[in-house]
Amino acid sequence: MEKNPQALIDGFNRKVDYLRMSVTDRCDFRCVYCMAEDMQFLPRQQILSLEELYQVAERFVALGTRKIRLTGGEPLVRQGIVELCGRIAALPGLRELCLTSNGSQLGRLAQPLFDAGVSRLNISLDSLDPEHFRALTRTGDLAQVIAGIDAARAAGFRRTKLNAVVLKGRNDHEIVDLVRFAIDRELDISFIEEMPLGVISEHERGESFCSSDDVRARLAEHFTLVESAESSQGPARYWRLAEAPNTRVGFISPHSHNFCATCNRVRLTVEGRLLLCLGNEHSVDLKQVMRQRPGDSARLEKAIRDAMQLKPYRHHFEVGGEVQILRFMNMTGG
Repeated sequence: MEKNPQALIDGFNRKVDYLRMSVTDRCDFRCVYCMAEDMQFLPRQQILSLEELYQVAERFVALGTRKIRLTGGEPLVRQGIVELCGRIAALPGLRELCLTSNGSQLGRLAQPLFDAGVSRLNISLDSLDPEHFRALTRTGDLAQVIAGIDAARAAGFRRTKLNAVVLKGRNDHEIVDLVRFAIDRELDISFIEEMPLGVISEHERGESFCSSDDVRARLAEHFTLVESAESSQGPARYWRLAEAPNTRVGFISPHSHNFCATCNRVRLTVEGRLLLCLGNEHSVDLKQVMRQRPGDSARLEKAIRDAMQLKPYRHHFEVGGEVQILRFMNMTGG
């Protein structure tokens, strides 16, 4: 195993080597599980500049981070995103720069992102029915997203993964169709249990909850699922399909099979808060550190190191219970 005396270790002896960075809270969709229909976005001066985002990435990589994922909102609506990707991808020691997108901008940006050094893409796709897709995203165009998925493959991206949040009564009847879509394009796909972030009125989370076990049981009626020990360094547990060796099916289960014991991740919000856990409010304000002492990488590094001791052991999401985390997913970083 690679030895790094600078490695970040939390209070439970977990090595933190994966950083998820939100580059914007803005998005061209308004997905029902992610944000309110009438969102108020942050003023520009409150969000991290591209240079500040790079400074955080640089320090984390110096401290042993080997995977960075850029998220949003929709990261591709941030001006300068391709140039930021190129700078981060070039950091010595970084093994993988990934990006999560809704796919809407990939038709024009897939090739520039690939050329800049982005390693892999995750693309959200919750429905293959244009009307259902529009209802779930409120503003999304399914044809545009599918064109973006195809543009990513043409650009050279491999091991692209689709992400589908499953809502009972909304899109759970499309689970098999989504897997077949992934098989046809030699993509991976992960099914995600909805996370209780932000107060929403569009649906009742307890009633819409669909567990990973339910999804897997439905898929087993159509495919032969073979459990796999593969990992993408994230929370997904993967299964292979005997009928389709080029597609993996993952399950991200924050409720039914939480992945806290092996958590190796922290998140940076676009406001510069370093979140130590998706389901808790433990955080450190890295924006304040950088703006009080611009260019002081030693002080930024110390703040990151000290923050590791605030990382809790686990979250406590409840199905249908009161919302404990008021921030929406677009504020957290998808």
